[in-house]
Amino acid sequence: MGKTKDSEVEERPKWDNKAEYLLTCIGFAVGVGNVWRFPYLCQIYGGGAFLIPYLIALVFEGLPLLYLEMAIGQRLRMGSIGVWKSISPVLGGVGIASMIVSFLVSIFYNTLLAWAMWYFFHSFQNPMPWSQCPVNHNLTGYNEECVKSTPANYFWYRETLNITPDIETSGSLQWWLVICLASAWCVVYICFIRGIQSIGKAVYVTTTFPYLVLTIFLIRALTLPGSTDGLVYLFTPDWEILKNPQVWLDAATQIFFSLSVAFGSFIAFSSYNAERNNCERDAVLVGVINSATSLYASISIFSILGFKANSAYNSCNEENILILTNHFEFSDQNITVENYDHWFKYLNRSYPGEVAGLDLRHCDLQTFLDQSASGTGLAFIVISEAVIEMPGSQIWAILFFTMLFSLGLSSMFGNLEAVLTPIKDLNLFPKWIPHELVTAIICLIAFSTALIFTLGSGNYWFEIFNGYVGSLPLLIVALFEIIGVIYVYGMKRFSEDIYFMTGKKPNIFWKACWMVISPLMLLVVLVAYVVVQAQKRPSYLTWNPDYELFPKMESKQYPDWVFAIIILLSLLPVETQEQKNRRA
Repeated sequence: MGKTKDSEVEERPKWDNKAEYLLTCIGFAVGVGNVWRFPYLCQIYGGGAFLIPYLIALVFEGLPLLYLEMAIGQRLRMGSIGVWKSISPVLGGVGIASMIVSFLVSIFYNTLLAWAMWYFFHSFQNPMPWSQCPVNHNLTGYNEECVKSTPANYFWYRETLNITPDIETSGSLQWWLVICLASAWCVVYICFIRGIQSIGKAVYVTTTFPYLVLTIFLIRALTLPGSTDGLVYLFTPDWEILKNPQVWLDAATQIFFSLSVAFGSFIAFSSYNAERNNCERDAVLVGVINSATSLYASISIFSILGFKANSAYNSCNEENILILTNHFEFSDQNITVENYDHWFKYLNRSYPGEVAGLDLRHCDLQTFLDQSASGTGLAFIVISEAVIEMPGSQIWAILFFTMLFSLGLSSMFGNLEAVLTPIKDLNLFPKWIPHELVTAIICLIAFSTALIFTLGSGNYWFEIFNGYVGSLPLLIVALFEIIGVIYVYGMKRFSEDIYFMTGKKPNIFWKACWMVISPLMLLVVLVAYVVVQAQKRPSYLTWNPDYELFPKMESKQYPDWVFAIIILLSLLPVETQEQKNRRA
């Protein structure tokens, strides 16, 4: 048996160099959430004040879990299922759970790549289709639904998704989304066709390109009027908000999901390392770069949003100036944006009745800055609107959606690897079937399942998957992981393994986190998350297209325990074919 195991270890592929391994890990950890979720949380939770609970969660929850996964994968040199069944057959279900979650996440995550691809192709048009409303069928005016909303809203919800009124109305497959989705899965397959050998080459582009684009955006945005307003708004701390328990819960869950632990991907990636490798340094490096990227992306994004708010504020004032100029018959350029406040106060004092009777808008820069958004609303509505206002808008749109595609693609590498490696460990396919064919089968199954997101009701299903698949199940898996390694595998044995790999035993900080602090934090976050989700219902099951910054979603009851039950069932002991053969 020992000889067989040794031969399996020898046959296991390895990274060509350390840079490929680190770039792959960083690319998997740094995803679209760093661009569209972290800035939003900073904005609504007191700006710079949010960094305090975020960094505490990083140090005591994120980094210890990341280090644990990298270390156990590197030492046992197996995928997630192989690692856990090697520690104890009872824990084999932990690997199954990770694989299920990774597969479900892959299904809906690649839909983001399809949407980014759709917007990328339309970015070459001049003018861009989300910059103005289309004309109606009679060619007598603009589309009424678009006029009531905004061009960017209309293009996203009607031209892209063709969204149905509610989730119960499925609608038909949108052929343009089907083509984009198929193209996205083809790109993923091509990058995966030779396993880590082809992934290792792709990450040189997919991981580094987003940093280049963010830097270009930042440099350009800082030269635009209003960019500093966005940065001041983002980082002005509100210390009082730290008294809100929800802030700490969101900080803990953000760092947990941002680092992408519990998927089994880091276990799979590190299993291709040499046995003697400083995994502690790797974990700290990946964790710090991931958090620094979130902060860097926030600066770039809110520089752009500050410019957008400033443009909207000036447009609002210009509309009022036109009304005042026409009513009081002033000469053009008499009232300007710079002296508008002075003129308004003067006219309001002199002719209060007439001014009150005019249809003037209330223009407040703070109100425009308060129009926060995250997720698809930020990427496909707010940023797309902001890009229109920038000189050379087509170039910036192309860069942004290419960056979004790169971020999603590098994260897909980890998601799919966390599915393929356990499948290999379970010997689900005969060994004579080549790896390329197995990958093609998995991609085809995932694509076929993901067609649900190309229906008219696809966005509702996307929000359900996004809200449940990668949240509660991962918290449960992570808790079982840390218990399995520290209390089943054993802290002493694990420390000796780390000494063998790195030349030094873990210090008191890592031991304290693994044995007490991290499990307690995970348990508290898990319980708090369940309580919060039980008290509120998701708002994405019906659509009201009345004019707002975003469409209003009205909630319906939905069984939020479904995915939790699936994952709990998957945690049950799993008997593999190898164990069956032994028993026989």
